[in-house]
Amino acid sequence: MKQLAELRSGDVLDEKTLEPVTRLDLIKYAGASGDYNPIHTIDEEAKKLGLPGIIAHGMWTMGNLAKLFTPYLEEGFIQDYTIRFSGMVFLGDVLTLQAKLQEKDGEKMDFHVAAVNQSGTEVIKGNVVFQTYT
Repeated sequence: MKQLAELRSGDVLDEKTLEPVTRLDLIKYAGASGDYNPIHTIDEEAKKLGLPGIIAHGMWTMGNLAKLFTPYLEEGFIQDYTIRFSGMVFLGDVLTLQAKLQEKDGEKMDFHVAAVNQSGTEVIKGNVVFQTYT
Protein backbone atom coordinates (compact mmCIF):
# COMPACT_ATOMS: atom_id res chain seq x y z
CA MET A 1 0.00 0.00 0.00
CA LYS A 2 1.36 3.37 -1.04
CA GLN A 3 1.38 6.41 1.21
CA LEU A 4 -1.11 9.03 -0.01
CA ALA A 5 1.73 11.55 -0.37
CA GLU A 6 3.16 9.33 -3.13
CA LEU A 7 -0.02 9.49 -5.25
CA ARG A 8 -0.28 11.62 -8.37
CA SER A 9 -3.35 12.79 -10.30
CA GLY A 10 -4.95 9.82 -12.03
CA ASP A 11 -3.71 7.28 -9.47
CA VAL A 12 -6.31 5.02 -7.85
CA LEU A 13 -6.62 3.62 -4.35
CA ASP A 14 -6.90 -0.16 -4.01
CA GLU A 15 -10.47 -1.20 -4.77
CA LYS A 16 -12.43 -2.85 -1.99
CA THR A 17 -15.13 -5.42 -2.76
CA LEU A 18 -17.74 -5.92 -0.06
CA GLU A 19 -19.49 -9.14 0.88
CA PRO A 20 -23.01 -9.49 -0.62
CA VAL A 21 -25.53 -7.19 1.09
CA THR A 22 -27.60 -9.06 3.68
CA ARG A 23 -30.82 -8.33 5.49
CA LEU A 24 -28.88 -8.43 8.75
CA ASP A 25 -26.55 -5.67 7.47
CA LEU A 26 -29.56 -3.44 6.91
CA ILE A 27 -31.27 -4.31 10.18
CA LYS A 28 -28.07 -3.50 12.07
CA TYR A 29 -27.71 -0.23 10.18
CA ALA A 30 -31.33 0.70 10.90
CA GLY A 31 -30.67 0.21 14.61
CA ALA A 32 -27.41 2.15 14.56
CA SER A 33 -28.75 5.04 12.48
CA GLY A 34 -32.31 5.22 13.74
CA ASP A 35 -33.59 4.96 10.14
CA TYR A 36 -36.38 2.42 10.50
CA ASN A 37 -38.05 3.11 7.15
CA PRO A 38 -39.58 -0.31 6.38
CA ILE A 39 -38.41 -0.26 2.73
CA HIS A 40 -35.01 -1.16 4.17
CA THR A 41 -36.11 -4.14 6.26
CA ILE A 42 -39.57 -5.45 5.25
CA ASP A 43 -40.07 -6.91 1.76
CA GLU A 44 -43.84 -6.45 1.75
CA GLU A 45 -43.54 -2.75 2.56
CA ALA A 46 -40.94 -2.22 -0.18
CA LYS A 47 -43.15 -4.07 -2.67
CA LYS A 48 -46.14 -1.86 -1.78
CA LEU A 49 -44.08 1.02 -3.14
CA GLY A 50 -43.23 -0.80 -6.37
CA LEU A 51 -39.79 -2.02 -5.38
CA PRO A 52 -38.78 -5.63 -6.06
CA GLY A 53 -37.75 -6.01 -2.41
CA ILE A 54 -35.93 -4.14 0.30
CA ILE A 55 -33.20 -1.68 -0.63
CA ALA A 56 -30.13 -0.64 1.30
CA HIS A 57 -30.06 2.71 3.05
CA GLY A 58 -28.23 5.23 0.88
CA MET A 59 -26.23 6.30 3.91
CA TRP A 60 -25.21 2.66 4.50
CA THR A 61 -23.67 2.65 1.04
CA MET A 62 -22.07 6.05 1.60
CA GLY A 63 -20.58 4.93 4.91
CA ASN A 64 -19.09 1.84 3.31
CA LEU A 65 -17.53 3.96 0.56
CA ALA A 66 -15.60 5.90 3.21
CA LYS A 67 -13.84 2.62 4.12
CA LEU A 68 -11.49 3.25 1.20
CA PHE A 69 -9.79 5.90 3.33
CA THR A 70 -9.55 3.93 6.60
CA PRO A 71 -6.01 2.68 5.85
CA TYR A 72 -4.85 6.30 5.53
CA LEU A 73 -6.22 7.80 8.76
CA GLU A 74 -2.71 8.10 10.19
CA GLU A 75 -1.92 10.40 7.25
CA GLY A 76 -4.97 12.65 7.45
CA PHE A 77 -8.77 12.80 7.47
CA ILE A 78 -11.81 13.22 5.24
CA GLN A 79 -12.45 16.95 5.21
CA ASP A 80 -15.39 16.98 2.80
CA TYR A 81 -17.60 14.28 1.33
CA THR A 82 -20.11 14.98 -1.45
CA ILE A 83 -22.24 12.16 -2.83
CA ARG A 84 -24.89 11.61 -5.48
CA PHE A 85 -27.03 8.49 -5.22
CA SER A 86 -27.45 7.11 -8.73
CA GLY A 87 -28.92 3.65 -8.20
CA MET A 88 -30.46 1.31 -5.66
CA VAL A 89 -28.66 -1.40 -3.74
CA PHE A 90 -30.56 -4.67 -3.21
CA LEU A 91 -30.05 -7.75 -1.08
CA GLY A 92 -27.29 -9.89 -2.53
CA ASP A 93 -25.64 -7.04 -4.41
CA VAL A 94 -21.85 -7.07 -4.33
CA LEU A 95 -20.39 -3.58 -4.29
CA THR A 96 -16.92 -2.60 -5.40
CA LEU A 97 -15.65 0.65 -3.90
CA GLN A 98 -13.38 2.86 -5.99
CA ALA A 99 -11.42 6.12 -5.58
CA LYS A 100 -9.30 8.00 -8.12
CA LEU A 101 -7.17 11.04 -7.29
CA GLN A 102 -8.33 13.95 -9.42
CA GLU A 103 -6.20 16.76 -8.05
CA LYS A 104 -3.63 17.36 -5.36
CA ASP A 105 -3.15 20.85 -3.94
CA GLY A 106 -0.69 20.95 -1.07
CA GLU A 107 -2.22 18.95 1.77
CA LYS A 108 -5.64 18.63 0.06
CA MET A 109 -6.37 15.69 -2.20
CA ASP A 110 -9.57 15.58 -4.28
CA PHE A 111 -10.77 12.07 -5.08
CA HIS A 112 -13.61 10.91 -7.34
CA VAL A 113 -15.29 8.03 -5.51
CA ALA A 114 -17.87 5.47 -6.60
CA ALA A 115 -19.56 2.24 -5.60
CA VAL A 116 -20.29 -0.12 -8.48
CA ASN A 117 -22.54 -3.19 -8.27
CA GLN A 118 -21.85 -6.63 -9.74
CA SER A 119 -23.42 -5.54 -13.06
CA GLY A 120 -21.00 -2.63 -13.39
CA THR A 121 -23.62 -0.01 -12.56
CA GLU A 122 -22.56 2.94 -10.41
CA VAL A 123 -24.97 3.15 -7.49
CA ILE A 124 -23.26 6.07 -5.77
CA LYS A 125 -20.63 8.56 -6.90
CA GLY A 126 -19.10 11.74 -5.67
CA ASN A 127 -16.02 13.42 -4.30
CA VAL A 128 -13.92 13.15 -1.18
CA VAL A 129 -11.49 15.85 -0.11
CA PHE A 130 -8.81 14.23 2.02
CA GLN A 131 -6.71 16.58 4.13
CA THR A 132 -3.26 15.28 4.99
CA TYR A 133 -1.56 16.28 8.24
CA THR A 134 1.23 18.81 7.83
